[in-house]
Amino acid sequence: MLYVPKLRELSFLVYGLGLSGISVVKFFEKNKIINFKVWDDKKKNLFKNYRSNNLKKTLNEVDFIVLTPGISLIKNKDLEKNKKKIITDIDLFFLTNYNLKTIVVTGTNGKSTTCKLIEHLLKKNNFKCLIGGNIGTPILNLRNLKNKFVIIEASSYQLSHSKFITPDFAFFLNLSNDHLDWHGGKVNYLNSKLKIFYRQTKNNYAILNEQLKKIFIKKNFSSKLIIPEKNKYKKIRHKIKNDYLISKINDENMHFVYTFARLLKIKENSFISSMRSFKGLPHRFEIFYKKKDLIFINDSKATSFSAAKLALSSLENIYWILGGLPKKNDKIDLSKFKNKIVKCYLIGKNITFFKKKISKKFAYSVTKNIKNSIIEILKDIKLQKNKKKSILLSPAAASYDQFTNFENRGEEFKKLSKKYARKFL
Repeated sequence: MLYVPKLRELSFLVYGLGLSGISVVKFFEKNKIINFKVWDDKKKNLFKNYRSNNLKKTLNEVDFIVLTPGISLIKNKDLEKNKKKIITDIDLFFLTNYNLKTIVVTGTNGKSTTCKLIEHLLKKNNFKCLIGGNIGTPILNLRNLKNKFVIIEASSYQLSHSKFITPDFAFFLNLSNDHLDWHGGKVNYLNSKLKIFYRQTKNNYAILNEQLKKIFIKKNFSSKLIIPEKNKYKKIRHKIKNDYLISKINDENMHFVYTFARLLKIKENSFISSMRSFKGLPHRFEIFYKKKDLIFINDSKATSFSAAKLALSSLENIYWILGGLPKKNDKIDLSKFKNKIVKCYLIGKNITFFKKKISKKFAYSVTKNIKNSIIEILKDIKLQKNKKKSILLSPAAASYDQFTNFENRGEEFKKLSKKYARKFL
C-alpha cells in the first residue's frame, strides 16, 4: 500500500485529460501531491499551469505515467518505451484506499448491467456501496468510502495498463473478439482482462465464466476460484417475474449475481425480491414501448454480434435493425436464428459487409437509417399473421458512422419508434 504521503515523494505525468485524467489532477490537488505534469494533444489550455513543455523529457524523468483509458501504445513509440511506468486512475485508487470491500467486473459484454445488478442487490439488502469506473463516474471521484463496498467496472483499456488492482471479488463475465486492433490481437486482449486476478490472494474470490476455468488454473492464480451456479439459479429463475431479467440476454449476468449473493449469504427470498424491482439500464435490451401486439426493444449497446445474438436468442418474430461499423474479426453466425428473424433492415455506411452475412439466409431491405427502417417495418408487420412481433435495434456494430455514440443511436431509435408507431398503428 502506497499511502498519500508516499505518493508525495514521487513524480507523475497525467497523460490524457478525459474524465479520468481530470479526476487524477483533482485527486493530486486535493491530496497536495505537487510533483506532476499533464499532457493532452488537443486540450492545450486545460490545466495550463501543470502542462509539460517537453513531453519526451517528462516521460523519461517521471516515476509514473497515469494514462487515460483508450490511449493505445501501438502507434505511440514514446509511450511504448516507457510502458513499465504506466498506471491508471484505478491503480491510484487501490494504492491509497484500505478497509474497503472491492468488486471489479470485467468481460466483453454485460459489465455495466452486472455492476448495476450488484449495486441494486447490495442496497436492497442493507449493504452500503458505491459504484464507479468505466460505468461513468471516475473511481477517484467517489467520496465517503469508509466501510463500504466499492463496485468498479473495468474495461480492457483500463486493465491493459493497470498494475496494482487487488479486488476482493473479481468477476470475469465472458470473452469474445473486441478491441483487437487496439490491443494488437486476441492474446493481449485476454491478458488485459486477466490482470484483475494477478494480485489477488487466497482470501479473495475469482468468479468467472466456466469457459475461462482452464486458463485461470493454468495461470496458477492464488484466489478462490468460483464458477457461477447455473443450475441452482435455474431452479428459482421463474420466481423473479421481471421480464428484463428473465430474458435469455441476462441469464449470464444473473448467474454471476446469484453466485455473489450466495457468497454474501443473502437469503434466497431476499435475492428474488431484490431482483424483481430492478429496472435495467438504457440501451441494453430496453423494452421501452409496447403497442398492440408489438414490442420495441432498444439494444443499441450491442456493438458486436456476440452481444446482438443474446437479444436475438430472447425474442420471436424479430424485425431486426442492424448495421454500422462492424468490429474486426467479429464472427457472425445466424444459423440458430432462422426461425426467429422475419426480416432484416440494414443501416449505416458498411451495408456491403452485412449484406454478405445475411443474403440468401433472410429477407432484408437496405434502409440506410433508423427512420426508414421503422417506417418500412411498420408497413411490413401488417403482412405477418403472428400475434407477437418484436422490433429490435441490436446493431452488431459501432455507431460512429452515423451517431456520436451508442446512446445517441438508442435515443434516436426510441424517439422515432414512438413517433411513427402512433402515426401508422
